[in-house]
Amino acid sequence: MSGGRPLTVLRDIDLEIEAAGAVAVVGPSGSGKTTLLGLLAGLDLPSAGHVVLDGQNLNELSEDERAAVRAEKLGFVFQSFQLIPTLTALENVLVPIELQDAAAVNGADAEDRAKELLDRVGLGDRTHHYPAQLSGGEQQRVGLARAFANRPKILMADEPTGNLDADTGGHVIDLMVKLNREEGTTLVLVTHDVELASKAYRIVRLSGGRIVGDEQVTPR
Repeated sequence: MSGGRPLTVLRDIDLEIEAAGAVAVVGPSGSGKTTLLGLLAGLDLPSAGHVVLDGQNLNELSEDERAAVRAEKLGFVFQSFQLIPTLTALENVLVPIELQDAAAVNGADAEDRAKELLDRVGLGDRTHHYPAQLSGGEQQRVGLARAFANRPKILMADEPTGNLDADTGGHVIDLMVKLNREEGTTLVLVTHDVELASKAYRIVRLSGGRIVGDEQVTPR
C-alpha cells in the first residue's frame, strides 16, 4: 500500500552453495523460498546485501547483463512447465540454446543436442508434438530437457513436481537427479516435496524469511 512500511521477505540470509552440489530449500508457504530463488538467479535484486553468482556480483550488473548471465549459466524448471504452446517439444528445447549469446553449439549441433536430451528423458518419439498434445508429466520432461539444453552450470528448480501426481512426480525427480549428476550441474531446488528434498546433499530450511536449519544429508 502507498505510504505503508516496506515488506521484508528475507532477513539475515548468509548462504554459500558449492559447485556441483545439490541443495534443497524447504519451508512452509510464505517462508521466502521462491523469493530466495529469484534473488539467486538475479531475477530480483536484494534491498540490502549482495548476490554473487559464479564469481559475478549481480548487484553490479544491469538488467540486460543479468539476463545474459542467466542465458549462459542457468537452467530453470518451473512448477507450471512454462512451455511455449506454439512450439513443438524439440523447438521448446532449442529456445535456451538460441538465446545464449556465446552458444557452445549452433545449427545442426544444437538440434542434435535437443534431440539427445529428449531421448534421455524418454521423449525421442514426441519431438514434433506440441505441449497440448502431451501429458503433464511429458511436458515437465520437456521442461527438464530444455533446462539442460545450454549446458548450464546451475539448475534452479521451483516446485518441479508441484503439478504432478505422486507416480509421475517420482519419475520426473529421478530423471532430474540423473541428468543433474551426468551433466555435473549445481542443483538448487525449492520444494514442498519430501521425496524430492531427500535427493539433495544439503537441506536448507526457511521459516519467516530466515534460515532456521542447514544440514548436510546423505541423498536417498
